[in-house]
Amino acid sequence: MQGTLKSDVKFVGVGLHSGAAVRMVVKPAAVNSGIWFRRTDLPAREAMIAARWDTVQPSRLCTLIANEQGATVSTIEHVMAALAGCAIHNAVIDIDGPEVPILDGSAVPFVRAFIDAGIVAQSEPVRAIRVLMPIEVTEGEAVARLEPSDMLEIDFQINFPDAAIGDQALHLNMSNGTFVRELSDSRTFCRQSDVDAMRERGLALGGTLENAVVVEGDRVLSPGGLRLADEPVRHKMLDALGDLALAGAPILGRYTGIRAGHAMTNRLLRALFARPEAWVLVECGNQTGMKLPGVGVLRSDIPVFR
Repeated sequence: MQGTLKSDVKFVGVGLHSGAAVRMVVKPAAVNSGIWFRRTDLPAREAMIAARWDTVQPSRLCTLIANEQGATVSTIEHVMAALAGCAIHNAVIDIDGPEVPILDGSAVPFVRAFIDAGIVAQSEPVRAIRVLMPIEVTEGEAVARLEPSDMLEIDFQINFPDAAIGDQALHLNMSNGTFVRELSDSRTFCRQSDVDAMRERGLALGGTLENAVVVEGDRVLSPGGLRLADEPVRHKMLDALGDLALAGAPILGRYTGIRAGHAMTNRLLRALFARPEAWVLVECGNQTGMKLPGVGVLRSDIPVFR
């Protein structure tokens, strides 16, 4: 069945790129309503922004959505991943600024708060997008692909010149709390040279060594180092789940990302929905429903930081 929160969940922090203080409240929502952001600092007629693939706007460093009035919310990928990974299908997210708080750079603060607040089943079954044929987009050496599967699988490969990251690859299916156990605590990462370049352009103003993993060559500059040796590729998979959640329904298919990022995943969704013969919306019974992300997740699934 579809799910929503039992009660409001509040978050306070700063935006990764803006550095601005932000207050955000994730609220329960009615069945079949999906995920919406509401800018509480704007007039009501301009405030509502659907968290959906066709509201995504070009943004190099994060996922940004906008409505027809020009209101935007950026860096939504981590909270979207947490919602999908906890099987929360309907929610309204009140936010008093244009950027989601970065918190610790992962999705685990959102996950922990959602599970503690409680997740309740609603009266309608989940409808999922079943991929029927391969869809692929490319850009140079980067690839994003969707293929048929009876559950959501994510397969990701990255390659960075810094020895602290290097070549990493991982494949996981997202059933039965896998996201919470395996990916939710993986933090955003970047190279020190990228930080310097972003700061010169007025970005990453809220970034610190505590809310992002910063590397330089073979060194991890953030205190405590990596939570797992392959934390970077796990974070890319976290981002992918958050961006795929913008499909508007869970996906039954295998996603492959090779050096892919937010923009490519959105291009992939646009390519999928441009081909009506490539997908079908299915109502999930018990057997299919048990394969969806977040079903049966427990607080004990939340990782203890290594």
